Amino acid sequence: MIRTTVLGLGKMGLSHLAIARAHPDIELVAGCDSSTYLTDVLTQYSGLKCYSDFKKMLAEEKLDAILIATPSKIHASMVRTALDQGLHVFCEKPFVLDPEDGYPLAELAEQKKLVNQVGYHYRFVGAFKEAARIVRSGALGEIHNVRAEAYGPVVLRPSGSTWRSAKNEGGGALYDYACHALDLMNFVAGPPSTVSGVVRHGVFSRDVDDEVYALFRYPGGGSAQLSVNWSDESHRKMSTTLSVWGTKGKLVADRQECQIYLREPHEALPGAPKGWSVRYTTDLTQEVWYYLRGEEYSAQVDYFVQSIKMGRLDGENSFRSALQTDRLVSMLLDTENGTAPQHAAETAGMAGRRGGLWSRLVGS
Repeated sequence: MIRTTVLGLGKMGLSHLAIARAHPDIELVAGCDSSTYLTDVLTQYSGLKCYSDFKKMLAEEKLDAILIATPSKIHASMVRTALDQGLHVFCEKPFVLDPEDGYPLAELAEQKKLVNQVGYHYRFVGAFKEAARIVRSGALGEIHNVRAEAYGPVVLRPSGSTWRSAKNEGGGALYDYACHALDLMNFVAGPPSTVSGVVRHGVFSRDVDDEVYALFRYPGGGSAQLSVNWSDESHRKMSTTLSVWGTKGKLVADRQECQIYLREPHEALPGAPKGWSVRYTTDLTQEVWYYLRGEEYSAQVDYFVQSIKMGRLDGENSFRSALQTDRLVSMLLDTENGTAPQHAAETAGMAGRRGGLWSRLVGS
């Protein structure tokens, strides 16, 4: 059994706590949150041992791993403390607000041979996994355009301040919504190298953006568009879509399905005819032991657990993978301040080192 605790018991923390407590290979020994009211209620009604002090918990409990779901601005310090204690770490997204804080953490985890994973759960949705497989197979030919979209009814009127709506704490549509879309862009088509035309609007929020739009470029000439709006009440809940255009076809993937259009049949997609075909998430997804909000949430926790059991150190959603997304966010912000070229060069250099697949995708 993997002895685990959940740090941060807000919306996502409580979800992780429920999933971890039901996992057959996890012994959930404690929870931790600065709100003593919350921890008192949990202890009283669930019997879970809880702490309000992170360091006290680490000193008193023998742990193998930790799930971190605290506000984004304190991820870096808590991840470092956990790694220094020799713990495997699952951290909610975004990994860090400044990529420069994340590089030493990725290196430390690798040096200590500790499993590290960030909570970009869309990589565990069957339709998006299929989209990534299809692009990598070459069935769509040379990729020349990608569009990542995320819309939802989160902020529909002026409201009071929370950490999610505080600019210096990692709130707003950029960090809560755009990060998911950007990570899917990286997952399916690789990270772009430059960004331009960045537009960020505060529709109802005073301190953060409710809309984010941008144009990205790949080294080989391909392009990508980002379109994010969490003040869109035409959607009942968060709706994320990824579209990919290639010289041999296109695909459109969302939470429910992956639609594929082929100009000609391809050996990598047996049974897919010329023209349109559809592959559904329900057919592409393995059953999970515990369902909460979506099978992808349980699947990512199980993947973390299996990585620990297997000693898998190069798995999905590693710190380094998440840093690619953090870097794109930094590029978006720097573009508005006129300091984007440095980050663009760093991204292009990293992309070039990928070779093989990257060259096929963007023609470089």
